[in-house]
Amino acid sequence: MAENKTKPTKVSVDAFIEAVEPQSKRDDARVLDALFRKVTGQEPQMWGPSIIGYGSYHYKYDSGREGDMCRTGFSPRKAKHSLYLMGRYCDEATGAKVDALLEQMGKHKTGASCVYVNNLADIDLDVLEEIVEECWEAMNRVYPE
Repeated sequence: MAENKTKPTKVSVDAFIEAVEPQSKRDDARVLDALFRKVTGQEPQMWGPSIIGYGSYHYKYDSGREGDMCRTGFSPRKAKHSLYLMGRYCDEATGAKVDALLEQMGKHKTGASCVYVNNLADIDLDVLEEIVEECWEAMNRVYPE
């Protein structure tokens, strides 16, 4: 079975953020980092070359594939910020609540376990904070440490 390519690294989160281009994405990354630190109470760690992750959990699929991943996090990509909100899929109640909050958050797109945002100016950061809290709590319920 293939090994998970996304693993924690020793790369400095601060150094990674300092290298983000353009400046507007770098500024947004600093805001997102502060928000995720506030909600999770965790120091971030780089996962793979571009994901800033908070906490970790071990997963195992019915197929037998298993691995470790950050509980939540983001990646300040050139086109869009990718927000990793896996807690959205932990249970139906959390998913429904997060989906309702996403409708209030502002301009975004959704993917499998990601929410994509062009610029933080396009969204309500208080709503995003509530979404991150909901997802963090769900991950902690389903994947206790």
